[in-house]
Amino acid sequence: MINDYAERILELAKNNKALTYGTFRLSSGNTSTYYFDGRVLTLDPEGGYLVGKAFLEILRACGAEAIAGPTLGADPIVSAVAALSYVEGWPIPGLIVRKEVKSHGGKRSIEGPLKPGSKVAIVDDTCTTGTSLFLAIEALEAEGCEVIMVMSILDRGEGGSDKIRRYGYPFRTLLEATCTGEIKVVEEL
Repeated sequence: MINDYAERILELAKNNKALTYGTFRLSSGNTSTYYFDGRVLTLDPEGGYLVGKAFLEILRACGAEAIAGPTLGADPIVSAVAALSYVEGWPIPGLIVRKEVKSHGGKRSIEGPLKPGSKVAIVDDTCTTGTSLFLAIEALEAEGCEVIMVMSILDRGEGGSDKIRRYGYPFRTLLEATCTGEIKVVEEL
């Protein structure tokens, strides 16, 4: 079933121009012949729903008790999964990890109903070097949570997912880039 969602997610990404080709500078500083803007996909009603369904299945299988991710790429994913999980009768709270500790109010680095000791899945729209994902992992572990899964919509294949696995975290993605920049559905979903 996840493969069906992933196939449609890829089609939507192309149709909605979430996946475009040209020359782009990435947040990692690298350049690329394609750009994947996950927010264009996940803020689309169908795209958000499909991404939510796909990741919710992965969360059920691994036993996650919460989903978290770095702002801004993960915000719509976390929200979609949390809302859909409630509708489906298996509520999963969502958490958003800030880049910096909030300087006012509660002065938190993690927003949402955080329960220390929770088994958490970390998500982002893309995985390039893994920097944003590791930021979220470190923040959740500092709060006493156990990270049991790391996920992305697209793995750019630039070392981030390999590094995540080397550190002992399971990693799942829906789409992956080939060395030629072709985006395809992961075969083993």
